[in-house]
Parts: sequence; structure tokens; C-alpha cells
Amino acid sequence: MADQPVNLNRARKARARTQAKREADANAVRFGRSKAETAQARAEADRIARAIEGLKREE
Repeated sequence: MADQPVNLNRARKARARTQAKREADANAVRFGRSKAETAQARAEADRIARAIEGLKREE
């Protein structure tokens, strides 16, 4: 056994922090995009929307 007693509350919180960090890393890989990538995607969507709007016929 260890010389020092184990603080179970501290161990539980450390385990929860580790799990939260693991989930955050997984979400960053799945959903994470930089601000520049997001802005570029938004600009591209706007450009496509304007092109489609310009091709519509008036009734």
C-alpha cells in the first residue's frame, strides 16, 4: 500500500477532468475549424447564393 492515504474526492475529480479533456479533444477533431476556415466557408456559401439568385428568371 501507499504511504499516504488517497483522497478519493481528489482522485474522482482528477478522473473527471481527464475524461472531459478526452471528450474535448475528440470534439475539436470532429467539429473544430479555425475562424478563417469558417469565414471562407461562409463567403463561399454567400457567393453561391448570389450566383443562384442571379440566374433566376423574373415572372
